[in-house]
Formats: sequence, structure tokens, C-alpha cells
Amino acid sequence: MKKFSFSLQLLLGLVVGVGLGLIARAAEVAWLADTLTEVGKIFVQLLKLAVPPLVFTAVVVSVANLRNVSGAARLAGKTLLWFMVTSLVAVAAAIGLGLLINPGQGVTIATEGAKAVDLDGAGTWLDFLTGIVPTNVVTAFTELNVLQIVFLGVVFGAAAMAVGEKAEPFLNVSRSVLELVQKALWWVIRLAPIGTAGLIGKSVATYGWDLLAPLAKFSVGVYVGCFIVLLVIYPALLALVGKVSPFTFYRNAWPAIELAFVSRSSVGTMPLTQRVTTDRLGVDRDYASFAVPFGATTKMDGCAAVYPALAAIFVAQVFDVPLGVGDYLLIAFVSVVGSAATAGLTGAIVMLTLTLSTLGLPLEGVGLLLAIDPILDMIRTATNVAGQMVVPVLVGRSENRLDESVFTAPPQPLDDVPPGKAAGSAEPALA
Repeated sequence: MKKFSFSLQLLLGLVVGVGLGLIARAAEVAWLADTLTEVGKIFVQLLKLAVPPLVFTAVVVSVANLRNVSGAARLAGKTLLWFMVTSLVAVAAAIGLGLLINPGQGVTIATEGAKAVDLDGAGTWLDFLTGIVPTNVVTAFTELNVLQIVFLGVVFGAAAMAVGEKAEPFLNVSRSVLELVQKALWWVIRLAPIGTAGLIGKSVATYGWDLLAPLAKFSVGVYVGCFIVLLVIYPALLALVGKVSPFTFYRNAWPAIELAFVSRSSVGTMPLTQRVTTDRLGVDRDYASFAVPFGATTKMDGCAAVYPALAAIFVAQVFDVPLGVGDYLLIAFVSVVGSAATAGLTGAIVMLTLTLSTLGLPLEGVGLLLAIDPILDMIRTATNVAGQMVVPVLVGRSENRLDESVFTAPPQPLDDVPPGKAAGSAEPALA
């Protein structure tokens, strides 16, 4: 496998997975479908295993690192501002697309049997806001509530900054744990070609076209909406605001986007996203250590902007509920301020439920879309991760924290660069 780049390995895994999935579905080979399912499940479980320590230590260290960055408050403010601006543009494009294609018109799905999804009360703004603060520190980790883990990380990181030198032992432990988790997770990421074959093969073997057919217009709409963000909005921002080549950006960022597509996890992709952002895109390492972890948990243009907007229009049309200008403004508001509800994990059910409940639409609509969610989540997560790299490039460029020589150089082989080291540091390639 050393003869093939990591990106090519992922592509090969994708092709093999589709082929095996088609064979399993066409020939009804149950054992092959089951094997693909288990391979994909194990890969996702390995990614999720690292999520709690990765998110907590990454946020703690990234917040604490701001004290080493000149103009930290300005950088943080610019980053959050661009998070909101890009989300607003993405949701506006999605609403426009939804009004153009009318994804729910003509859909003949029986809504009588649809059931509202029980999310233990996580479907309202009050539940979302109160759910940010954990009632128990341990349960935030054991129940994998990423939003609460982010909250704890911000609090501990800010406290460490305030305490100063006395907090160095805690920060050193956090940095060590972060390095260990990133190294272990990188080993998991190196298995991504195999995981890709399992995840894609399972989707093809399980779902096929039969499930997509009744929701074809909506499914295509989600992909088209994400492609508009990926191929129109982001390139325009990079070229007009960042004054950098969109082609070069995507050439360098492709491995992280590709892994996000198959893994469906922004957090699981985060170590690779951070390496690409620093070693291929040339963003200052201290700034990237803040922007990327925060982006991986709060910057979700695919899951929190494009998808909820189109889904809300779809559900409203299926249930024959008219939407007015005020409703579309509410969709935009939810997308801009509610992105953290997606929490960087697979799926966007909580964000969708939050949007529908805010608009007063039937939550039964969530049940209609659950079956095809894995297929849609792939392009949503790829869009999320692309946005998580676009913003640091834009801010880094405006703050002279972007090394153009790195950005324009031939892509650094990711196999040769260990996590946490600068591009060019020598280390043998992983087998």
C-alpha cells in the first residue's frame, strides 16, 4: 500500500465497497452484506472511542493556547464571525434551492404511520440550552454528550488561562493525552480504506435505489445544496476574500474531505483536518489548534444549514403546512446559532428536530427521513469539514497567519507527517 497515496487508498476503498455492496444486493449474499456492515461498524466504533478524550483535551489545549497567540481575542472573534457568515450564506442558498425544487411536492409517502422521534426532550430550545451544562461531569463522557464535553473543555481551558503558571501541570497532562489520542486515532484513520469499503458497501447493500426512489428529489436536493456550498460559495470566498486559489485549496484539503465523507464524523476526522490545515494549507499552528477543534464541534454547514433548511421545506410540503417569510428567517436563525447541536458526530437528528419544533412542524417528519439519513450524512459531513478548513484559511490570510509557500507547495504526503509535527519533520512512512 506504500505505493499508493492515502487519498488513492481511500478512493480504492470506495470503489471496492461499492462493488461489493452491489454484489451483495444483486446476488442476495447475506454473509457479504453482514461482513461489510460489521467492518463499517467496527471502524465507526474505533473513531467514537477516541471522541471524549479527544474533544475535551483538544478544546482545553486550544483555549489555553490562545494566550500564546497575539491578538487572540480578535482571532477568536473573527473565527466565530466567519462561522456565522458562512452558515448564513449556506442556509440562504439551501432555502433558495428548496423553494426552486419544492422537494416535498408530489411525494406520496403515507404519513399516518410516521411516528415522532423521541429524543428525551432534546427537541426544544430550552432543552438545548439547558443541555449544554452537564448535571454530572462523568455522565457527559459516559453518555458521549459532545456538546457538554465542549462546555467543560472551554471552562477548564479558560480557568487554566486565568490560573496561569499553577495550571501548567494540568495543561501538560492534557497536551500529553491529546498527543496520545491523536496518535492512536491516526492509526485508526490509516484503516480508513478498509472502513470505507465496509461503510459504503453496507449502504449500497442495505439501501439501494428502492429506498431513495420516493425521496429522490429531496435526496438529490441535499447533494446539490451541499455541492453549491462546496463548489460555488466556498471557492468564491477563497478567491474573493482570501485571495487564494480554490483549486489549490481543494487539492490540499481533499484527504480530510474524503475521510469525512465515508466516516460521517467531523470529530473523528479532526486529527486529519488539523494536519491538513497546518501542513498542507499553511495555517499557523497555534491558531489552527484553536480553530479546527472548535470548528469540528460547532461549524456544520452541511448538517446545520443545508440539510435542516431543505428538510423543513420538505416536511412542510408533505404535511401541507404553509411557510411564510418569518418561517424562513427562523430557519436561518436556527442554522446560525444552533450548529453546536450537531456536536460533530454522525447524523443531524437533533438539529433537524430543533428546526422543526421551532417552526411548529410535525416531528413525525423526522421519522420519514431517518431511513436515508446515512446516505445524506456523507455529503453533509464532507461539507462540514470543508468549511472547518475554509474559515481558518480566510482568517489566517487576513491576519498574516497563512504561509503561502506551504499553501502553494506540492501536497505534503500525509503518510510521512506524524500528528503535531511541522511539515518536513522526518519520520518513516506508516505501513
